[in-house]
Amino acid sequence: MAYSEKVIEHYENPRNVGALDKDDPEVGTGLVGAPACGDVMRLQIKVKDGIIEDAKFKTFGCGSAIASSSLATEWLKGKTVDEAETIKNSMIAEELNLPPVKIHCSVLAEDAIKSAISDFRTKQTARRALAGEPEAKADGEAAGARGE
Repeated sequence: MAYSEKVIEHYENPRNVGALDKDDPEVGTGLVGAPACGDVMRLQIKVKDGIIEDAKFKTFGCGSAIASSSLATEWLKGKTVDEAETIKNSMIAEELNLPPVKIHCSVLAEDAIKSAISDFRTKQTARRALAGEPEAKADGEAAGARGE
């Protein structure tokens, strides 16, 4: 099995490796694993005013898993939370030209994105409930914040 140039580039020069403060209410954390190969991926997003301003990852796994994480964090920055939800594993697999035996790495990245978004939304809902604010919209903004 040969890796594509993009997989090798992301593996040798991974972008956005690191961690954000998991206790920050603006940070969502997704931790997922792939039973098929033992890969574990932690992906975090920091959302400000509905926009993902930063994304970090730590992945313990093969080159394809690291490349999928690296690419996902690049794609997440600057997107709204709703836009981030549209990132699919097939898009990651196509961009990295992953072989069929490594498709599960892109699935892991998609799952990590969804998990981080879910964690962020859970934190926002809890924060609003404590503050007595109205229920949140899908992108994390209060319903009244946009004049709706």
